[in-house]
Amino acid sequence: MKWLDQSERFSAIFLMIILIFTSQGAYCELVVSPAGPTRVNAVAGSNVTLAVSFSGAPDPVVTWYMGKLPVVTWTIGSDTLPDIARKVLRIEQSGSLTFLNVPLNYTNGYTIEMTKSGLGTASTNFSLKVFEIIQNVTLSTQPEFATEGTDLFTLEYGMLQGVVEQQIWLFNGREIKNNSHYSVEQRSLVILRPTRNDTGQYTLSLTNPFSSVTTHMNVTVLYGPDEPILEASPAKQFYVSNDSLSLSCQADGFPRPTAEWFFNDQTLSDSHQGVLNLTNVRTSQGGVYNCMLQNEMTGAQRQKSIVLNIYEKPPGSPMCSVQSVNNIDLQYYCRWSGGTPQAQLFFPALSDTSSGAGNFNLTVTASDNLNGKTITCMADHPVEQNKCNITASSPMEFLPAVRTTVDSKGKIVVSIRCVSEASPKAVVSWSRGSEDIINGTMNQISNNTTQLMIRDYNVSIFLLKNYTCICHNPLGSQRREIHLRGPTISDSSLFSNQNGTVITLTWEVPPTSIVTGFDIQMKGPPLSRNRNGNQTKSSSNRYRTIQKKPGSARSADIFVLDPKSTYRFRVIPRARMTEGEPSEVHRTGPGEGLSGPAIAGIAAGIPCSLLFLLLLCSLIYFCIYCNKNKNRQTRYPVSRAVEKTITTQPDVTPHNLLTGGLKSPPDYNRLHQTPSERSVALPTFVPPPPFRVATTV
Repeated sequence: MKWLDQSERFSAIFLMIILIFTSQGAYCELVVSPAGPTRVNAVAGSNVTLAVSFSGAPDPVVTWYMGKLPVVTWTIGSDTLPDIARKVLRIEQSGSLTFLNVPLNYTNGYTIEMTKSGLGTASTNFSLKVFEIIQNVTLSTQPEFATEGTDLFTLEYGMLQGVVEQQIWLFNGREIKNNSHYSVEQRSLVILRPTRNDTGQYTLSLTNPFSSVTTHMNVTVLYGPDEPILEASPAKQFYVSNDSLSLSCQADGFPRPTAEWFFNDQTLSDSHQGVLNLTNVRTSQGGVYNCMLQNEMTGAQRQKSIVLNIYEKPPGSPMCSVQSVNNIDLQYYCRWSGGTPQAQLFFPALSDTSSGAGNFNLTVTASDNLNGKTITCMADHPVEQNKCNITASSPMEFLPAVRTTVDSKGKIVVSIRCVSEASPKAVVSWSRGSEDIINGTMNQISNNTTQLMIRDYNVSIFLLKNYTCICHNPLGSQRREIHLRGPTISDSSLFSNQNGTVITLTWEVPPTSIVTGFDIQMKGPPLSRNRNGNQTKSSSNRYRTIQKKPGSARSADIFVLDPKSTYRFRVIPRARMTEGEPSEVHRTGPGEGLSGPAIAGIAAGIPCSLLFLLLLCSLIYFCIYCNKNKNRQTRYPVSRAVEKTITTQPDVTPHNLLTGGLKSPPDYNRLHQTPSERSVALPTFVPPPPFRVATTV
């Protein structure tokens, strides 16, 4: 620094000498000019001089201004010291201004003015910039985290010391310029409306003439969650009960958003990283599932839902039926209830537009073309498609069924049942004679009209008139007439075991017979033995009742019988107190001896039989004898002329029979003559003398 001061003094003296020699005898003008650079950079704490030189006048008055503020005034060559801050400023003999340990706050523009009376004023300008060495530069952000969607994000720098002459901001190595997105300010970089694309490395470069520093900072812009993406795996339009699946919820964001599942306003805690596993699902688990995604650092949330369809087919198969409506129309009914969702049902053959869910019915007018026609109900369910068929038909021919019982009051109850196979079921109307039957104390018709119950104590009441039942539905009708009969047995049989100790009686009754019970009667020795081992014979010659059977019975077992005895059995049908005709008598056991009348008949029949045989043999012999005589008699021809002349023939009186009452044999020649032959006189036939014939038996 001393060398600088000395050189500056020598320069000033040299300039003054030149001015003295050149100005003598010439025109004088005051001129001040820089003796060095006018833009001076200095490090804080160093000495720096704003050097000037002047000419045209000796000992001018020098004034230095810092900006517009005068800091020193002095007359060159004066012995009086200027009034200045001596620790910082010093004015030289040449008028130059020297800064000692220049502080930072002396950075400014400086102007020197020199004035000499009669010569005016001369001035020149300087610029002094005082710098510090840049040290410990740091970057900070405001706010702490950059968030997508906010208005701005600022990067600021700070340093321990230093004066920055130039700052340069770079993003991922590219210089940042002022634009609509970035604003470079004095000590900061402002990012307007930051986005996720602003995530990266930011670099700050600070320089001055004496130092440069570069520092970096990684900035991550927080964003999200974006629009959630919900997926079901495996992907299906619907799932069936007991299927297993998983639901995933994902969305882009930083940091990675956390997912939470909700169903029916309840949190599902078994999800992991946005994946919800569902196993063996039920229909109750079908519905709307909501996923809530949240950025834990920014607090931003997004929500989205997915509909999970869990179906279950209805149990069993669809069922079809047809019903009568007012006995005029047909109502086809199809049912396949249950399931999720309910099955859609329709009858394509009846209507193209009508359908129903779960239960569906369609009413149409009955017609002949529907009689016997099969109608199909189509059942459409997402899990399964099914169908059922129904055929409407008119009543078919049938046979009435009659059943007889006795009620608790002792009345005979006759139940007549008329059931005709028909679809829809036939409705039965009842009449007695020409009168319709209605419910009352005597007559009761069942709720389904297929059965008529008649109650009375007297059997004859049931036999007065015929009953009629008519089965009808919208497609037709069938009529049957029932004629009730009294207690009757139509057929019976007897079966015995090999030992002859047990028998079984079976019998049948006519379908319309009124029977409330049966009496099994036996004729023969008792079924049990007395104490002496002898059979009781007091009641063996008459029928006695050994069993009573109800009206529904059709057989009876009887034991123990004596195989050496003969028994007779019969069945008596009863209608309460009224007995019907007994059945055929059935015998079992060995044959018994002939009765007295039978023996008398046989004794009288033997002689009669012998006499009849004798007469038969005689007749046969007589016939043979007469036939032989006829074959031996001679026949003569008769001429036609004689036949015409002779017209009569006297009768020949036969010989009287011999004693004994026998007549003479007939005239076989006369018997064998033709009418023409009998008119001719024949030779007289003289029979042989009679003789007696005796036959010994």
